[in-house]
Amino acid sequence: METAAEPPMKTKMGGDPMFDPDKLPVEVVQILDENGNGDEGKLAAFSDEWLLCAYREMRRARVIDERLLRMQRQGRIGTYAPFSGQEAAQIGSVFALRKDDWIFPSYREVAACLTHGMPLEQFFHYVQGRLSGKRMPEGLNMFPTQIIIAAQTLHAVGCAWASKLKGEPQVSVAYFGDGATSEGDFHEAMNFAAVYNVPVIFFCQNNQYAISVPYRKQTASRTIAQKALAYGMKGVLVDGNDVLAVYETMKQAVEAARRGEGPMLIEALTYRLGPHTTADDPTKYRRPEEVETWRTKDPLHRLRALLERRGLWTEVQEEAFVAEVNEEITAAYEAAIASKSGSIVDAFDCVYSEAPKLLAEQKDEVMRRKQRSGVR
Repeated sequence: METAAEPPMKTKMGGDPMFDPDKLPVEVVQILDENGNGDEGKLAAFSDEWLLCAYREMRRARVIDERLLRMQRQGRIGTYAPFSGQEAAQIGSVFALRKDDWIFPSYREVAACLTHGMPLEQFFHYVQGRLSGKRMPEGLNMFPTQIIIAAQTLHAVGCAWASKLKGEPQVSVAYFGDGATSEGDFHEAMNFAAVYNVPVIFFCQNNQYAISVPYRKQTASRTIAQKALAYGMKGVLVDGNDVLAVYETMKQAVEAARRGEGPMLIEALTYRLGPHTTADDPTKYRRPEEVETWRTKDPLHRLRALLERRGLWTEVQEEAFVAEVNEEITAAYEAAIASKSGSIVDAFDCVYSEAPKLLAEQKDEVMRRKQRSGVR
């Protein structure tokens, strides 16, 4: 039988027993500043090929995001959550993963999902409301997009625990925004992950708003990263618009988790340049000056500045690449439209491994009505 552990502290006569959050050091990991400048010693660790690959992936994501926003306005897809401004956080973090690592996205992690291997056509199935959009292709270690805020943090911890119990090397990553840290699921997941020392990374993209609620009205903590200390894990604050810093930070966290050193909380400071979703009007709660200030910190601009300074990228290459991505988007959309659409009966599938009696009866009733009415 286990006995209660002694408190992990030393008593000192006359000492200050308080943990003072105002005395916690707050440093942001950064390699590349908003003008594309950085420590040449640190920049030397990144090859020209790596930098070009990162930029292409980020530029592809931006073109896709902007095109999807227009397509939603045209009625071609359903409600959409844009991610422009957050490309470095998502892509830099996925670059540090292996293909067999698991990711647990929320509705805004389109760039992370595409970078990890989700086909673009698959995403079109999702935003068109098809069941096939929630069925991940074989071999893609990614859970379906989670709409319930912070719920994916629990799923990621469960998957990581399973990897640990099986002795498998996979690391799980839960992606979420600053708003999710106000949910109970986030705190339960953090506590469980630390207690059981599971290989999971909590990756928070602090884009400054939970829909219309600014960060300062969500928490009294100066940072989200410092919340890790209360649960007994490491926390780090990184410039989420610096793809190099995000990659290096995530790489260290993933390697530590894979070595059995437990979970980590990463807070990536970034900004959502567009609306929360296509149902949102951000001008109701954000000043234009604020948005313009963050546009100067655009993750694509700083990396492109570095590439141009090194003679690795030109406007001609930019235009050709954007045209190529637009062709990819058109082809993926047309393939999704041409594919067999689902049926209303699909709503009953992929819920239980063995359907309960009541659900089976409901499905039979829907099928009978469908046959009588001719509804697809």
